[in-house]
Amino acid sequence: DGAAAPMETGPQMGTPPCSPSSQQPAVKDDFQFVLCERCRQESPNLKLLTCLHTLCLDCLSENKPIGQCPICRTAIPQASGIPDMDNLLFTNLQTRLNIYKKLSNSSGLSCSRCRSETAAVWCSECEEFLCTKCFEDHQWFFKKRSHEARRVEDLRAESAHQFLEDTRKSYNLFCSSPGHADQGHISSIYCRKCEKPLCCSCALLDSQHAPFCDIRSETQRRQEELGIMSQELKQKRSSFEATYAALQDEAVRLEQVQQEMRELIRQRVEQLVRLIRQEEEELLGLVEAQQEQGRQEVVRELQRVEGVLRRMEAGERLVEKMSLYATEQEVMDMQPFIKDSLEQLQQLQPPATGDQAQPGDLADCRARLQAL
Repeated sequence: DGAAAPMETGPQMGTPPCSPSSQQPAVKDDFQFVLCERCRQESPNLKLLTCLHTLCLDCLSENKPIGQCPICRTAIPQASGIPDMDNLLFTNLQTRLNIYKKLSNSSGLSCSRCRSETAAVWCSECEEFLCTKCFEDHQWFFKKRSHEARRVEDLRAESAHQFLEDTRKSYNLFCSSPGHADQGHISSIYCRKCEKPLCCSCALLDSQHAPFCDIRSETQRRQEELGIMSQELKQKRSSFEATYAALQDEAVRLEQVQQEMRELIRQRVEQLVRLIRQEEEELLGLVEAQQEQGRQEVVRELQRVEGVLRRMEAGERLVEKMSLYATEQEVMDMQPFIKDSLEQLQQLQPPATGDQAQPGDLADCRARLQAL
């Protein structure tokens, strides 16, 4: 029926958009976590490593040595050094934050379609700014899809957190069957057998899918599962932190022992004549040889424990941000990968500090000094 009137859903266009709020939201500092953790820049190609650190493709391409996280030195399984998993959460958050920045920093946004009129609304489904006329055409064209549109002036009045929360709610999960996502088949059902979201048609017509549950129940279950694992890791983290502190103390103690022995050697040798300078060098070499092995072992353990701590920190931060900002699609795509990484962390145990190699008592060196 070509004569039917456009749908009345969405904001009413009775008044022009207001000027942007004079209070500029502090977006920059609050959302640094969406940037590459190495270059601290935005990127459309963010990769999620198995250690749960997020790096852009440029940093990974330039990374040396290849196959190792530059932050915690965890091995990257892929031979190319480029992980397969995209950080969909942070990439999508960057896109939504850029839309919010446009809203906050511009008082005269142009319509995304006609390019000539001032934008009055924003459609979260199409991700477009529309003027009054284009909005009426938009509502007519999408009258059966219930696209959510909001006034630009209302969006400007929101904080960045409110904007992200609202756009998070507006995103839908689409059916995983081939072709259905392109046709806009929204999924409300989850098949536990094939572990995929389905639309009602697929669930009813395909007898291979069963048992079912509500898709939101499944995403909530996955969020809760990650939350529980994160809490367990927080408890485990304290033991790694204690080990890290003990290893740092051990490194300091080794350094002090070495310095004390160096000073003792110098004091004694300075009392001797030139004929025993060669003996001084031998004693110094002996101390170095005995201490070097212990120092290297402690440095290696420090690096390993530090890497685990950074992985835990990255895991906690990612789970927290997923809980706050992830859409259901992002949860469905990323949760299994994150879960595997967190399970690997759960299996790790901190090394017992008592098992670390202790420096020798330097008895041989002391005996030779006594003989001098």
